[in-house]
Amino acid sequence: MAKPRVVILGGGFGGMAAAKALGKDADITVVDRHNFQTFLPLLYQVSTAGLAADHVAYPIRGALRSFNGQFRMGSPISLDHKNRTVKLDSSEVLPFDHLIVALGSVTADFGTPGVDEYALGMKSIHEALMIRADVMRRFEDLCRFEDDTRFGIAVVGGGPTGVEMAGALAELVRGPLMNDQKHAAKHIDISLLEAGPRLLPMFSPSLSEKTKVSLEKLGVRVLVNTAVKEVAPRKLLLRDGSTLASEVTVWAAGVKGSPALERLSLPLDGTRLKVAPTLEVENYPNIWGIGDLAGAKSKDGRFLPMVAPVAMQQGRFIAAQILRRAKGAELKEFHYKDKGSMATIGRHKAVVEVKKIRFSGYPAWATWLFLHLFYLMGGRNRIGTIADWLWNYFTFDRGNRHIMDSM
Repeated sequence: MAKPRVVILGGGFGGMAAAKALGKDADITVVDRHNFQTFLPLLYQVSTAGLAADHVAYPIRGALRSFNGQFRMGSPISLDHKNRTVKLDSSEVLPFDHLIVALGSVTADFGTPGVDEYALGMKSIHEALMIRADVMRRFEDLCRFEDDTRFGIAVVGGGPTGVEMAGALAELVRGPLMNDQKHAAKHIDISLLEAGPRLLPMFSPSLSEKTKVSLEKLGVRVLVNTAVKEVAPRKLLLRDGSTLASEVTVWAAGVKGSPALERLSLPLDGTRLKVAPTLEVENYPNIWGIGDLAGAKSKDGRFLPMVAPVAMQQGRFIAAQILRRAKGAELKEFHYKDKGSMATIGRHKAVVEVKKIRFSGYPAWATWLFLHLFYLMGGRNRIGTIADWLWNYFTFDRGNRHIMDSM
């Protein structure tokens, strides 16, 4: 029996999990606009000089080599449902028996004016390097002053990404930048804004409160019940009519399905792909949706969270679905197994919640370190990350404070 031809649009967590699970049972072609997979959970450490950018990137071709998978760098521009082909922006046309749509997500501005123009997202290595460069460039500007001129950094969004970003920025300021130029570092203000009543709303209230207290001890100004009305040059306009000075604004308030999805003429559920419980796109046999853009729902009717564990479980599940269909077996329905949530706040500080098991502090921090190293792709990346972490830990320094954007 001929192997099914599987084209996977997207080389993120979900797409690569599906490719790996299918292995040599299918002829696989992965399409992505980058030739590497980005380990998004550690991207904030690139932004705050804790890690080198190449430690969170792994070449897709290297990951596919073990089962002779193919790779094409590009983006889909059209889909021919009848003839089962997808056209790329390189003009190449790829035939398929099964199409897995795993295009991921982009920053969601929720209609807030000024986000695209004056804020920086946290969805790519390029954005991470821009944040690092902006912070370091403003710090260098501040070093020229001996007065009370202040420099504000605002992180918008009190979820795990926002919390980790704010904590890492605070440690960057309290450690390396304080050693570089104490007067300038003392004049940097870091604020974390959350529109809801507490940080980390997916965690228990007790862990949310511990997170808030830990951030405040690091010098972060935590503002809950604080919604942003508009992002303006060098400031934020808040819904209550007040303003907040912000030279650098990091937007971590949420994500939405990739706009590239609109080119494929597939049914949508909001900004997500409309899928059946089997993860097959409704009314389109052998086209599957996984990850952040898939509109899969839990038992309570809510969309599943846009996080890596969901994408990886769906990737492995769809690989099994494709093999079931090849054998003529009945498809199954996807059920997400929530293995818990975690967020790191800073040195020796993290929170972990697995069902009714909740803990924080050093044990949670150690758990966070281990799991992130475990899922990081590539031995070279793991060794480089360990080396950076050990250097940061024992020297209280961060050696990646380079301004390396395009300017």
